Parts: sequence; structure tokens; C-alpha cells
Amino acid sequence: MNAITEYQGTVIEIRDVWKTLDGKEVLRGINLSVGAGETMVIMGRSGSGKSVLLQCIIGLMIPDSGTITVDGMEVTSFETEREWKALRLKVGFLFQGGALFDSLTVAENISFPILQHTASGEKRALKCAMELLRLVDLEGEDRKYPSELSGGMQKRVSLARTLALGPSIVLFDEPTAGLDPVTSDSISQLIKNLNRQGGNSSLVVTHDIRSAFHIADRMAMLEDGKVLMAGTPDEFRATHLGQIQLFLYG
Repeated sequence: MNAITEYQGTVIEIRDVWKTLDGKEVLRGINLSVGAGETMVIMGRSGSGKSVLLQCIIGLMIPDSGTITVDGMEVTSFETEREWKALRLKVGFLFQGGALFDSLTVAENISFPILQHTASGEKRALKCAMELLRLVDLEGEDRKYPSELSGGMQKRVSLARTLALGPSIVLFDEPTAGLDPVTSDSISQLIKNLNRQGGNSSLVVTHDIRSAFHIADRMAMLEDGKVLMAGTPDEFRATHLGQIQLFLYG
């Protein structure tokens, strides 16, 4: 039986989370929170534990200790797949690689979760897919396959599919990875616009500093599995911490 905890204005609460992989502590007492309607960005170098933390939130990995509460549900106490399924209907996860199905068209990729997890028929699912394509500025691309799209367009399709079930919380794993600066800026602006229009809460993992400052309401810096600093973008710009300055300015 999972515990239900109320957090005033908080949709994700991470408390003293630890995780060891292959004998190495990759998360070491993480404490973070995400407020309702807020975009929290987690930065850090490769191997700092950013993506592992996301996977612990969505249940792809299980922490060794600590608690994670999402939308009032203590997910670290979940015991059944049914509980995880209920959570994943509320939480969208944009994978770093996009995870599109090569054999399905753009519209079919977006329709897939709707057909799998709701009672909607193909006609309604397709209508939803077309609306989402307009939302991510890809109207007219519905019949193409992922291989026919640029990297930036594939990211947009992945984002549309992530939003297909209307999640109130969205997790982003390196949404601008591998994109050129112009395309990266467009994806960052799209994420910012969607959050503003839909009132979503977002947790974004990235090492793209430009994108981080563009979309963040608050930021956190992970180093060696610990939170080195958490605060607003202005607080990060003003800090005299050497590790932060080195990461931001080289």
C-alpha cells in the first residue's frame, strides 16, 4: 500500500535519495523539489547522476534508500506494476533518444500511447495526433516516417507523443542533445511555451547551459551524485562557487 503525502504547491519531492550502480554511488543523498507549474532544470557533467535520478522518479530504476513523492504518491513505496502504470499516465517522459518507432508514421507514433492506454478509437487518436502536431509546429508531417525527419523534427514528434495523454508533469532527458544551436534554441522555446500555455510542471536534465538558462524557473547542479547548488538562474549567475563558475563559463 503506497503512502499518500500532501505537499503544498509541490508536485515532485525527492528526499535523501541514494543509488549505487556497479559499486559506485551515483546518487548520494539527493534532496530536491519541483513546484506546481515550475520548470526545474538539473545540470551537471556526464556521470553526475542526472539521468539516473530521472529514471528513479519514473520507476525505471529503484533507489537504494530515500523517498520520492510525485503528485502526492510516494513512488518509492510502490509494490505493483498497476501503481506504476497509474503514475505514468500522469507523468510524461521524453527520452534522450526520442524512442520513436521507425516502422510507424509520425501520426501513428503519436497515436500509439492514446490507443494503448485509453478507450479512444483510431479516428479520435488520429485527431489528437494532428492537434499535437500543430502544437509542436509540424503540421503536414503526419505521414512521414522518423527516418525522413531531421533531428530537431524527431525531437518535436517525441515531445508531441510525450504530451499525448495530457500529463501534468513532464520529465525531459537531454532534450537538446545532438542538436545544432539554432534547433536547440527552437526546442527550448517550444518547451517553455508549452509549459506556459499548459501549466505543466517540468523536470529537465541537461548539460546544455544555454538551454538551461532559457527555460528554467529554478536550477540545480549535480556533482559526484550530490546537489552542489540549487537556486534561480540569477543566483547561479551571481554565485562565486568555483565548481559552478567552471561549469558555466569554462
